[in-house]
Amino acid sequence: MRILAVRELTQHIKNIIDNDYLLSNVWVKGEISNFKAAASGHFYFTLKDNYSTLKVVMFRSKSRSLAFRPEHGMAVIIRGYVSVYERDGTYQFYAEEIEPDGAGALYLAFEQLKERLQSEGLFDPKHKKKLPLLPRRIGIVTSPTGAAVRDMVEIIRRRWSGLMVILVPVLVQGESAPQDVARGIQLLNEWGELDLIIIGRGGGSLEELWAFNTEIVARSIYNSAIPVISAVGHETDYTISDFVADARAATPSMAAEMAVPDKREMERYIQALNSRLYSALNEKAAGYRQRIGACLAGRVFTRPADVICGTRQQNLDLLNHRLNQGILNTAGKQEKQLAVLAGQLQALSPLATLARGYSICTTPDGKHVINEAGSVEIGERLALRLQRGILDCVVEGRSS
Repeated sequence: MRILAVRELTQHIKNIIDNDYLLSNVWVKGEISNFKAAASGHFYFTLKDNYSTLKVVMFRSKSRSLAFRPEHGMAVIIRGYVSVYERDGTYQFYAEEIEPDGAGALYLAFEQLKERLQSEGLFDPKHKKKLPLLPRRIGIVTSPTGAAVRDMVEIIRRRWSGLMVILVPVLVQGESAPQDVARGIQLLNEWGELDLIIIGRGGGSLEELWAFNTEIVARSIYNSAIPVISAVGHETDYTISDFVADARAATPSMAAEMAVPDKREMERYIQALNSRLYSALNEKAAGYRQRIGACLAGRVFTRPADVICGTRQQNLDLLNHRLNQGILNTAGKQEKQLAVLAGQLQALSPLATLARGYSICTTPDGKHVINEAGSVEIGERLALRLQRGILDCVVEGRSS
């Protein structure tokens, strides 16, 4: 009887599984559960159905090439191989490809990025910059060999000759295209002598347009200080760049038309404005002439003496009469009031009392009034004030 170490048994099982043809390259479908993205870039999760579960790992070398990000609860189809993780003595599935079960991977990646950037506010209209009416310099970020750039340059020159067009040649598809497009936008912003930027390319499949569905390009557009028009593909093609850009053109040719006004149309527009201005000035002048004519026909100009010496003098006489009448009325009221007050004063005056035969007894100097007989001495001199005159008296006797 041979006794095996745990490691030996585990390695034997691992060799059996690794050499199994079916398990070396197999597609498995199920639902993702307990998804975890490690700092190392590896993905760890469980794939399950109604009956079983399977531990899955996807190394960074494979996970970084995924167009979308796996999530908990997502139905997927995974290609990989089965092997044994010797340390734990468990078998697990090593994923090499993951595809959504239903919607395509690129479409799912598009929806995920769109939802995330929208939640961050990158599509908010309040961040959109206004396109210039007549840009002096336009930058175009696109492939130098495609038909799109030729169409745009031709339309711009036809609509407004003499405009400066700066072309930044970039890759518009392929693995390095997103970084190339983002760098092109950054270069034009660093130069800073532009009024407008157009980015885009001609039509193609979702895979061919994918550079304009990447986060790096979206953030480059959002961070651009210069207004950006996105012109990617055909009219029915929508990319993340279209949502972030300050304006979206259905095609590169329409972007050129949107960016530059037609010189002949502008001339006609300016001519129409000039005509409207001339008509408005004439109408305004006619109105002023009419008002001046009405003023000149008035009495103040035709018969100024009547206005000044006639009506004005009549008004002055009326005002003078009102003033005199007011003065008389006021004086009469004051006289009556004065008479009333004089009568009240007369009734309270001590002179009226003296006129009735009474007198006022005071000290000889008149400073103190004598009210009581007991307050003077026999032989003391007093003064009696009558209605007319003063008597000097000597007290010879007194009674209480």
